[in-house]
Amino acid sequence: EAKITVVGVPDRVGEAAMIFTAIAEAGINIDMIVQNVSAVATGRTDISFTLPRDDGQRAMATLQRMQEAVGFESLIYDDRIGKVSLIGAGMRSHPGVSAKFFAALAEAGVNIEMISTSEIRISVVVDTDDVDLAVTATHKAFELDAEQVEAVVYGGTGR
Repeated sequence: EAKITVVGVPDRVGEAAMIFTAIAEAGINIDMIVQNVSAVATGRTDISFTLPRDDGQRAMATLQRMQEAVGFESLIYDDRIGKVSLIGAGMRSHPGVSAKFFAALAEAGVNIEMISTSEIRISVVVDTDDVDLAVTATHKAFELDAEQVEAVVYGGTGR
């Protein structure tokens, strides 16, 4: 996988639509999206998203062509990431699953770069070198080697 951050996007109606329409028209699928809270002083925000590594350079070229029209400041590309997901129906009924997941990663020394959640899934983006460590820490924290497993952990770099 890869991550692109569009830095300094003007915080106006339609900017995200313009960015992701261009990516879609280039035939590129995206996964996680995170938009930061805009800075009041500048009226700008950052938007990060993940995509298949094989599409990374094409996405960068697509975005560079529209930089002037959108008015964002710069692009950051990182293809040294992996995603670890904790999946299970019990997340809706058990408070603290996120806290336990994040604490396990912290105790293992794994930095979280992005977080995405749904009713049954918590996904984090971490450095490629930390994927195996993150999966091991998560398995240990949630006792996923037990006989009755209520959650599943997936980890990978999209290679």
